[in-house]
Amino acid sequence: MDPAVLKRMEVFQGDITRMAVDAIVNAANPSLLGGGGVDGAIHRAAGPGLLAECRTLGGCPTGEARITGGYALTARHVIHTVGPVYSGKPSDALQLAACYENSLQLAAENHIRTIAFPAISCGVYGYPISEACPIAVDTVGRMLAEHPAIKKAAFVLFSNQALGVYRRYLENPD
Repeated sequence: MDPAVLKRMEVFQGDITRMAVDAIVNAANPSLLGGGGVDGAIHRAAGPGLLAECRTLGGCPTGEARITGGYALTARHVIHTVGPVYSGKPSDALQLAACYENSLQLAAENHIRTIAFPAISCGVYGYPISEACPIAVDTVGRMLAEHPAIKKAAFVLFSNQALGVYRRYLENPD
């Protein structure tokens, strides 16, 4: 991966709802109406306006993305994407990559310069972090190369273990 693109990626352990970025990505369920994990945390932090706007969107299929306002969040926008429920099939990787691609495409279309991602599908959807990380990093890297206006993509991870997986991969992505 191009070192200039790698410099535009960061990794943190923490609460994605507190990130000072233009957009945070929500690992949503297909209804977009909130749930557990990061999805529930984002809806709680954003307040009732987010749920009200999500109700107007009619849901979101796996691999696709939708954008809303950020409401009470620091971020101006929330990009909602629905990751695959892990089954071990090759289609899982394609759908997970599509989540990152479609989120960054929406970011580019909406003039978003900084974005933060959770580990999509790695919670209750069961995607192993060791398999999801290379898909996330490689897809984000490719999309950042295509969209130079996006200046920074952060991966915000909940656990110390996930942070370690991402740090190791970012140190040696090839």
